[in-house]
Amino acid sequence: MCFLLPEEDPTPLLDVPDPASGLHHPGQPSLLGPNGPPSITSTADPPQERRRRSTESSRGRSDVSMMMSVSVTPPPSLPHVPLEQLKGPLEDYVNKRYPGLVKIVRNQKREGLIRARIEGWKAATAEVTGFFDAHVEFTPSWAEPVLARIKEDRRRIILPSIDNIRHDTLELERYENSAHGYNWELWCMYINPPRQWWDEGDTSAPIRTPAMIGCSFVVHRVYFGELGLLDPGMDVYGGENIELGIRVWLCGGSMEVLPCSRVAHIARVKKPYHSNIAFHTRRNALRVAEVWMDEYKTNVYLAWNIPMENHGVDYGDISERLALRRALQCRSFEWYLDNVYPEMRRYNTTIHYGEIRNSVASHLCMDQGAKENHTATLHPCHGWGPQLGRYTTEGQLYLGPLGSTGEDTRCLVDDQTSRLPQLRHCDKVSNVKQKTWLFSQNESMVNGASGRCLEVVPANVNFGHLLVLQPCTGQRWAIKNTMRQPLVT
Repeated sequence: MCFLLPEEDPTPLLDVPDPASGLHHPGQPSLLGPNGPPSITSTADPPQERRRRSTESSRGRSDVSMMMSVSVTPPPSLPHVPLEQLKGPLEDYVNKRYPGLVKIVRNQKREGLIRARIEGWKAATAEVTGFFDAHVEFTPSWAEPVLARIKEDRRRIILPSIDNIRHDTLELERYENSAHGYNWELWCMYINPPRQWWDEGDTSAPIRTPAMIGCSFVVHRVYFGELGLLDPGMDVYGGENIELGIRVWLCGGSMEVLPCSRVAHIARVKKPYHSNIAFHTRRNALRVAEVWMDEYKTNVYLAWNIPMENHGVDYGDISERLALRRALQCRSFEWYLDNVYPEMRRYNTTIHYGEIRNSVASHLCMDQGAKENHTATLHPCHGWGPQLGRYTTEGQLYLGPLGSTGEDTRCLVDDQTSRLPQLRHCDKVSNVKQKTWLFSQNESMVNGASGRCLEVVPANVNFGHLLVLQPCTGQRWAIKNTMRQPLVT
């Protein structure tokens, strides 16, 4: 998450006003204690020229008395950056500009974002450690409210609120206050703050968050070590931010977003470190699922549309992480869903999932088609979200990508009028039988209301076949994957 274009950027640091909410949330203790203010170490992982702006703003917009050091972890090499730029010129600049403040931490080989951050933590010596992308800029007085919350409880992981810097113009865009969530593929996203936060009516109050976007977080250094750092068994990028959010909540800590602390971040158009980042994210997601999610790990396999067994994904040795969970005496993942992320949809009534094929035209898969048509269709099989089918213990057949906190996947309905199967929001279909299908693997698919079968007929349409409802002729359907032990809740 930390590479940027190597060209020198002459644009001055953003002129960002102080947060309107002030420096402290009401009731926070003073930062000053018997030993003076807490100190902070900022760790920026693999940087390029914009690291200069990140480091300048971290120093210029923080009380220097609260900063012990800034650790910069450059990669050994990058395909689009001359190796020389990451050696002598970088060291000369740092030594002249920040003597005694900035440490350069070098890995012997490319380790990826996750392990690079761990190396930065090892070099840190301050009481509090901040982890930031190399393409962020800090607003004035961002650190004080963060340190106050950690001083009050060292088990809190604090996320400054994120604003956006437009990558094309470098203009600042203020983002609305939000929590950070994720879907079952473990892709992170912004979500609405919890209802309790809105009900309290204080927009400067900390926001409970289930996980983090990942570009900036601050934590008590020793506590972070006790908690198990980031998972060093993860590769490159993706999932480590979700795993840390789950782990801190399950193991006695908490995570929160602070509206009074703001850090601006440049979202890049293209991530330069791998052409298929989903390969690593999927691997890391399965690792999280197997360690932390108990019976709910099935939702991750479902979201990625891979079988529970013999999936061919090597997620590495997880024995040390399982031992860490036992040693920390962590709660169950169901507790986390009930108490921290109740907005997350659960799919544990799934029996079969994946591509849905018919015996007459097995090269085609059932597809959600254009959403505005509200009609299921057929398309050459590709296995991505629009073809993710899910048959449940209630006899309902869903089609399309999994929902998370927002709109859910639609289900197949026979409205007993149209010849074409309809896709509707299941909770809005009052006739239960119209959305119920009698089905077993390699058997017909029969609607509970009409008795009609879902079948495929030749037609003068795209791909030569049409999905219809008609009297049963014995056509058979198969759904690619079966849950090992479907859970009914």
